Amino acid sequence: MCTTQDVRDPAEPRTSRIRGVSRRDLYAAGAALLLFLTALFVGRAIRAEEDVLHIRWPPLYAYWDPHVGPGTVAAPLVALLVVAYGPVLARRLSWRGVLLAGWVGSLLWTWSLALIDGWQRGVAERLTTKYEYLQSVPDVHDIGHTVRTFTDHILLNSPDNWPPHVAGHPPGALLTFVGLDRIGLAGGGWAAVWCVTLASSAAVAVLLTVRALGDSGSDGTAEDGSDGARKGGSADGLGGGELLARRAAPFVVLAPAAVWFGVSADAYFMGVGAWGVALLALAATRRARAPRAAAVGAGLLFGLVLYLSYGLVLLGLVCLAVLAAARTARPVPYVLLGMLPWVIAFTAAGFWWFDGYTTLVERYYQGSARFRPYGYFVWANLAANVAVVGLATAAALRHAGGALPGAVRGLRRAPARGEAALVLLVAGAAAAVLAADLSGMSKAETERIWLPFTLWLLPAAALLPTRGHRWWLAVQAAVPLTLNHLLFTGW
Repeated sequence: MCTTQDVRDPAEPRTSRIRGVSRRDLYAAGAALLLFLTALFVGRAIRAEEDVLHIRWPPLYAYWDPHVGPGTVAAPLVALLVVAYGPVLARRLSWRGVLLAGWVGSLLWTWSLALIDGWQRGVAERLTTKYEYLQSVPDVHDIGHTVRTFTDHILLNSPDNWPPHVAGHPPGALLTFVGLDRIGLAGGGWAAVWCVTLASSAAVAVLLTVRALGDSGSDGTAEDGSDGARKGGSADGLGGGELLARRAAPFVVLAPAAVWFGVSADAYFMGVGAWGVALLALAATRRARAPRAAAVGAGLLFGLVLYLSYGLVLLGLVCLAVLAAARTARPVPYVLLGMLPWVIAFTAAGFWWFDGYTTLVERYYQGSARFRPYGYFVWANLAANVAVVGLATAAALRHAGGALPGAVRGLRRAPARGEAALVLLVAGAAAAVLAADLSGMSKAETERIWLPFTLWLLPAAALLPTRGHRWWLAVQAAVPLTLNHLLFTGW
């Protein structure tokens, strides 16, 4: 069993009246909640004057629908177990046990939240609506022809134009569900199982990444020979990365983002991207037995990601943060080598990525994007994602922001370790979110579209004082439980 140490700014008051929770953390969480409420009231005022937002419950793509379902009992029970036992198990289990518990916990949490809406409405029908991929699966008779003519059906005025989600992504997304159909896993239920399983596995990828980047060595000693505990390690020999990953594990499991894991295709994209980042981190830190093979594997996943969603090129900012933290570019040629087969295959089949993207931009402004005001969504998008990452993450980002300058300066001397590595990883995710926001290509629905980026903000909760972890976990759980019982989220 390992011991933990609080991460605290010596200049701040020690705690509020809530044991182990600092006042400044509460202020940060309160500011995030205020941002969300402001976006809600401003959005409702805009809708009342003229509905240019085209969402019923701004800033979220949802509508008011108080309800209960099979998950009404299961979801609070899962939350209670994680709050009560998550931090203890994260400290005491073996590392492999933590990873297994993280995946199982994330699966249970996601499924229980989805089932609040019931099996049909909450799971089986999610990917079968008129906007979704499964609507187009019966139309794909010849995969080669589909890829070759894919761009011809993106625009609204084109013959047999694709539904919004098919048109909004490269052909890899549609072909995934075509592939499931062809092997006998047809329909919305199997598509949901695919998305939820991969999305929940991202919890393991996050923990592996945090551990790989942050560990100062298996003996808990930093490269300069000083005591690992002072560098973010622990007294019993755990490296700083593993200690931080264990602290983060319950928060990654109990993520409010699980509302959108179950069930959206973006959660599947997130899972693929997360494992790419994890393999890159293992390659960059040489913690994989075969670093070059890990880098090629990362490239294969990133290549797939390119043909699942155009916007995921911004995942490159998270990758840059990983390479910066490790202070190396060694994996880059092997990553590019891994990506190459996808580029060659899709290009040879007749789909040119840049043509697809530029045509999509035109389609985007044929639809509701031409009405939705940039001046509202450029900040309301961020407000919507308060519901995705939760108030604990908002409080933790205060710690990450304060530590970022020191983490960057430290790179002049050596690769980042411990908390510095985690801070850089979180900064890369924040940069990806801000870039996506400023681009104007995501006006609303960012609670699901940005999942591949917001996922990497969740482990910042490891920076919160450990004595307050159970309280913050309860706050995290309250957000999705409230949302899924009062709203019906759609996409």
